[in-house]
Amino acid sequence: MDYAGLARRLKQWGRELGFQAVGIADCELSAAEPRLLEWLARGWHGEMEYMARHGALRARPSELVPGSLRVISCRMDYLPQGAPPEGAERAVVARYAWGRDYHKVVRGRLQKLCDRIAAEAGPFACRVFSDSAPVMEVELAAKAGIGWRGKHTLLLSREAGSWFFLGEIYASLPLPLDAPVQEHCGSCEKCIEICPTRAIRGPYQLDARRCISYLTIEHASAIPEELRPLIGNRVYGCDDCQAVCPWNSFARPSAEPDFAVRNGLDRAALVELFAWSEREFDERMRGSAIRRIGYERWLRNLAVGLGNAPSSPEVLGALRARADHPSPLVREHVQWALSRHERLAA
Repeated sequence: MDYAGLARRLKQWGRELGFQAVGIADCELSAAEPRLLEWLARGWHGEMEYMARHGALRARPSELVPGSLRVISCRMDYLPQGAPPEGAERAVVARYAWGRDYHKVVRGRLQKLCDRIAAEAGPFACRVFSDSAPVMEVELAAKAGIGWRGKHTLLLSREAGSWFFLGEIYASLPLPLDAPVQEHCGSCEKCIEICPTRAIRGPYQLDARRCISYLTIEHASAIPEELRPLIGNRVYGCDDCQAVCPWNSFARPSAEPDFAVRNGLDRAALVELFAWSEREFDERMRGSAIRRIGYERWLRNLAVGLGNAPSSPEVLGALRARADHPSPLVREHVQWALSRHERLAA
């Protein structure tokens, strides 16, 4: 088998399937394992118990998928058309969640790429991932030459910034390796300086327990009270560290229809979203990554956003309408929001 030729062709097939970059890395992540274990030992993973449960397995691809020799790393750009909403009465949703759930989109394309490779190379052991298993996707993508790890811990590319998803194929094929690229952050620390909750403790050091993306998505219990005012009107994720990055000035809007804005999430008002019933939430968010957090956490996040919004009859009326919600989690955050408006009005 001409593996060098196969590598060239699979990269072309990847582009035809909607990936903007494809690279190949080996499965050796021993240098990253101590940093992972130190991060876990600090407890910076918060309530993400699955991170600790899998532990070092993330840094051992050949143990996760026995027989793996290579990791094919793929980049799919997602930046949607339009800009985030202006005004504290609007709900800010991370741009990656404006469209269809990326897990389904990326994994589906990766499987098609696997099928294409198998059609030429014959059957081979493979498994596809997209933020769906204990995989160090940034570390692998950096090894594969897709980009470098930025100080905010996300992957950066000179031509695409960081507005992209990553996906991986663990493969049993001895494909030739791609070389890592040079880092280009230099002395810039804009991402660290902009973080509203100071979750980025220093270059390449993220305390997830303070990260707004973690708090509004992964964190299942009450949001720490001292962090609520800092969250502002961000109700699902946070793009601040990406939006301020100079390299994202080179990013271009994605032409992928699946990532186009749905449900007006680029301009929706907090009051409007807070009024959705559970049935409306399930119907409108079908096929969206947001649906994964469930209706209760959705209301929790919106209550915090409304607590930070300018006082108005509409905002106060929306909160009072949920004051007796069946969920203790929702009630607690609604009461906090109402009390905050009372204190600010005093």
